[in-house]
Amino acid sequence: MYRGTLTVHVPSSWTNRVQMHPHDEAERVVEGVINGFLLLIEAERVVEKQVDFNPDFLKNMFSKIDWKALADASKTMGYDELPDEVPDPSVLDSQFLQKFHHALLELHLEEGTLVCPETGRRFPVNKGIPNMLLHENEV
Repeated sequence: MYRGTLTVHVPSSWTNRVQMHPHDEAERVVEGVINGFLLLIEAERVVEKQVDFNPDFLKNMFSKIDWKALADASKTMGYDELPDEVPDPSVLDSQFLQKFHHALLELHLEEGTLVCPETGRRFPVNKGIPNMLLHENEV
């Protein structure tokens, strides 16, 4: 089992994938939660899904990514090819972009748990979908 940190956005209507951004509304509803978006990953099964490589998209996304969160989350899911420190944008060569692409778009948490470090609340992930419904006493 792996453990790490993931930034998670919980949209009001759940789509097919966890987004990597904080969500103000989620922060306001959960009692006792201040940060509301850094969750630990306990991965039981990670799958790799092929996604078309688009270097222009990746170069555009690079500056928008919380690098430490992405590097930690990818290590947690068994992929340790990303550097710990944010690379210089001038060295975004094809080899680096392939690794960035794989970590950002092709690694999927299929089975496991997301854990809130503030409350200890555990959100199970089954078939790639996190169950983030709150209990009545948590709202």
